[in-house]
Amino acid sequence: MNRKKFMGVMLLAGCVTVAMATLGWSGEDERWEHERGERGEHGVLPVTSGVEPVMNKTYKAECSACHFAYPAGLLPERSWVKIMNNLDDHFGDNASLNKETRETIENYLRGHAADHIPNRFSRSILRSVDEKQTPMRITETGYFVHKHREIPARMVADNPQVKSFSNCLACHSSATHGSFDEHGVRIPGFGRWED
Repeated sequence: MNRKKFMGVMLLAGCVTVAMATLGWSGEDERWEHERGERGEHGVLPVTSGVEPVMNKTYKAECSACHFAYPAGLLPERSWVKIMNNLDDHFGDNASLNKETRETIENYLRGHAADHIPNRFSRSILRSVDEKQTPMRITETGYFVHKHREIPARMVADNPQVKSFSNCLACHSSATHGSFDEHGVRIPGFGRWED
C-alpha cells in the first residue's frame, strides 16, 4: 500500500473512531440525563449532585420540626425501618408518633430509600454500606465518611455555627432541594470549601 492510500485509510479510521466516541458519549449523556430527572428551564437539566428531595408533607412536617428532614435516598430501606421502629429513643429523644403518622412516614421512607431510587448518588451510598450493616446515621455510611474525610473537625464539630456533620444545611445550602454538590459547599466562618 502506498503512503497516500495508507494516510487515507488512517484518516478514515480516525473519523470512524471519533464518530463512535461521539455516539458513545451521547448515549452516556442520555443515561445521565435520565437519572437526573426532568429538564429544567429552557430544556436544560439542573446540574446537581444529590438525591430526590423530600416530597412527603407528613415526613417534612414531623421531622423538620426538630432537625433537617433527610432525603430518604441517603440511607437503605433497612436503616429507615430500624429508625422508625425506635422513635421512642430517637438519638436520645422521644419522637414517638401516632400509628397512622408513623406508618405514612415509614412507607414514604421505605419507598424512596437508596435501594429503591435509581440515581447515582443513592447508588453510591448503597454501595458504601455492607449488606450486613444497618447504619442508623447517614454520617456512618462509607460514602459520607469518604466525602468528608478531609474536612477538619475544627471546621464542623468544633464550629459553633455547624456543631455536627449531621447538620447538612449549615454547609449545603441546597440540601432541602436534594443537592449536596461539593462545589457549592460553604462552611460558616470559613467560606467556600475546596477539595
